[in-house]
Amino acid sequence: MFVTAYLAFVLLVALCVGLELTARRLASPQTAPTAVANPAFRRFQTLFLKAYLLALWADWLQGPYLYKLYRHYSFLESQIAILYVCGLASCVLFAPVAGWLPQVLGRRRTCLLFCLTYSACCFTKLSRDYFVLILGRVLGGLSTSLLTTAFEAWYVHHHIEVHDFPKEWIPSTFSKAADWNHVLAVGAGLVANLFAEWLGLGPVAPFLLAIPSLAACSWLVLSDWGLEEKEEGAQEDKNGPLLGPSSAPQIRMSARARFWRSCLEGLRCLLSDRRVLLLGGVQALFESVLYIFVFLWTPVLDPHGPPLGIIFSCLMAASMAGSTLFRLATSARYRLQPAHLLCLTVLLAFFSFFMLTFSTAPGQPRPRESLLAFLLLELACGLYFPTVSFLQGRVIPMERRAGVLAWFRLPLHLLACLGLLALHGEVSGTGGGESGSGTRHMFAGCAGMMLAALLAVVSLFTLGRNDADLRLEGTRGEGDI
Repeated sequence: MFVTAYLAFVLLVALCVGLELTARRLASPQTAPTAVANPAFRRFQTLFLKAYLLALWADWLQGPYLYKLYRHYSFLESQIAILYVCGLASCVLFAPVAGWLPQVLGRRRTCLLFCLTYSACCFTKLSRDYFVLILGRVLGGLSTSLLTTAFEAWYVHHHIEVHDFPKEWIPSTFSKAADWNHVLAVGAGLVANLFAEWLGLGPVAPFLLAIPSLAACSWLVLSDWGLEEKEEGAQEDKNGPLLGPSSAPQIRMSARARFWRSCLEGLRCLLSDRRVLLLGGVQALFESVLYIFVFLWTPVLDPHGPPLGIIFSCLMAASMAGSTLFRLATSARYRLQPAHLLCLTVLLAFFSFFMLTFSTAPGQPRPRESLLAFLLLELACGLYFPTVSFLQGRVIPMERRAGVLAWFRLPLHLLACLGLLALHGEVSGTGGGESGSGTRHMFAGCAGMMLAALLAVVSLFTLGRNDADLRLEGTRGEGDI
């Protein structure tokens, strides 16, 4: 498995490079955004990305060795499952708070709060106390929620309100961040493997390595972003104070009112449009099994001695390849429809979990087949996220998207928690020992959930067969002449 991991990494990196070169060759020069030629926008974009990418880097460093660390501390699989459930539950509980905090505490302060809470989460990994580790998972859930909301809120506000750049330029920044995100994920596995295994510092090393990145991120937010805040303050002074000192309670009440109104409007949109409901069902089923996969890939492969950091890099490289394949498939040359790609993605994920039910049979493990199945699943993930993002942008109104996605995440995290609790109960039922049958049953359950997701995709495709909103521009539906 040691040789297999490195060979797979080399092949996947070569595949990613080849796909990227092909995608760039097929890209039309007219698709380049005009924002690239604007030096003021490029400076602002770089200002944001420096801090945001440091935050993402710190997050990815903690991925390869989390389960390994808990096993290093001699916890059972059932106990580790509870730790993961605590992290998922905190994501559910803190998701509304994360959307509300930037409006009350301030966007920049909320980003600083992320750096503080995530650093505290990393420090808890030094303790072998179970309850301290639970606290770390809760802090990690809060930090993850802040990462997905606070930085985007700061950027969008300054992009539109402070610099008055066109809204159409916003996707170019987050597209660049997504491209770098894949590169950071692959690199994080290599660096984590270097410190944890090659230098022999143990599985806690990547978590401690994330703390300097978070400190650098907070410094950029304090210094460089602080200049942006001064510019905004200068504009308010020039135009006159918008609100008096006594208006803080009204601001908090207004923020709460906007949050609840957003939730109610999102629920109304979800229930009134069947396309949105089906898309939410696909997202809940698909992404919930990804959380279960994140928990299970390490105990499946680790007993066979592979370098976990390299395996993590392989998984992230497979995801990068899937993302590039989406760009190729939807390019002007091929014009494959996102609804078809979503169907292919779910089928690929189902096949991966079907493979895993056989490769993880108790007493007859097949680690190479399991690794191949995990890579296919990550390839499906790389195709899934841009496909779902495209469809969401077409069927969910922009002003209601935050509220609708909040409702999507509720069953998503609930299903993931129930799956991990079921695994915890099955393992605990064996008398506290480890049971390979529990892992196999979980993969079989995930395959069943993928079948349910496939039915939802087919229903969505049938419902929107001639729906222009679900198709790429310039293509015809089956009923068109």
